[in-house]
Amino acid sequence: MRATYIYGLGDVRVIDAPNPTIEQPTDALVRVTRACVCGSDLHPYHSAPVNEAGESMGHEFIGVVEDVGADVTTVKPGDFVIAPFAVSCGTCEFCLAGLQTSCVRGGFWNDAHLGTTGGQAEAVRVPLADGTLVPVPGVDENADEALLASLLTLSDVYGTGWHAALRGGVTKGSTVTVIGDGAVGLLAVLSAKQLGAEKIILMGRHTARTDLGREFGATDVVAERGAEGIAKVRELTDGGSPIVLEAVGHLPAYEQAIGVVRAGGTISRVGVPQYDEAPVGWSVFGPNVTLTGGPAPVRAYIEQLLPAVLDGTVNPGRVFDRTVSLDDTAAGYAAMDAREALKVMVRP
Repeated sequence: MRATYIYGLGDVRVIDAPNPTIEQPTDALVRVTRACVCGSDLHPYHSAPVNEAGESMGHEFIGVVEDVGADVTTVKPGDFVIAPFAVSCGTCEFCLAGLQTSCVRGGFWNDAHLGTTGGQAEAVRVPLADGTLVPVPGVDENADEALLASLLTLSDVYGTGWHAALRGGVTKGSTVTVIGDGAVGLLAVLSAKQLGAEKIILMGRHTARTDLGREFGATDVVAERGAEGIAKVRELTDGGSPIVLEAVGHLPAYEQAIGVVRAGGTISRVGVPQYDEAPVGWSVFGPNVTLTGGPAPVRAYIEQLLPAVLDGTVNPGRVFDRTVSLDDTAAGYAAMDAREALKVMVRP
């Protein structure tokens, strides 16, 4: 089969790779119908060391079940499924608590411990299929393109935006600031709106993206950064934002969050941190700021978010603004890296 691998900084290639097979009775094989490039995929794109063997890529995909192991009971061949970005058993204490990203038996795609490969490929072996995969009755690979795009967001970015808003404590009437106009930031705006936020400030400087953010529910856009951006948000919120959703993962975005949050407020981080050390001293402790967030257990949210996607009430798939064939995945990475595309869909 064809699959995407990275061999070093900026070196993405689509190669012939071994076909996946059933290895455990709890496995399923999924033929990928749509995958995508995530903003977090750009982190290794910018920093991966040279690796002559290459490493498979991609953690967001939807597709059709082709085969299942003997112990799989919740999906069957022919089912259309969403694959969350974390593999989870569904039965351990963390899965039962809705924290599938901490599953004691699970892990992630491209995980040497689990033996998983990436989703930017023609097919994927899915361990712990009963706990991981979510079937979507009544949908198949020939569904409307807009619906397929929205279903794909449920594998990561929509659920991650929802997680940011939920952990941030967004409720009816909330004032929220979202830092970052990537796909996760825009879907954090959408999620905050769904949860009833009254004032949503989006900090971003790319007009096409912030225009979509306004359509998703942003009431204000702040393009300025640094001290100027902080001052603008604090002015718009009469002294600071009670809830801040940080959807970038770079240190300046976190520092921006500390700058705009109100005393007693909450910072919810879902951007994958690209730093090991960050301010958590007096700047957070002094004003009684709550720091929360983390990798989103999107498996816990899919059934809740799915109905509005299926009936068209929301259309999170609008974050996709470019589609490439699997063999052109490297061009998709380059387009996102150059900010020529917001989020790239990959069609095997």
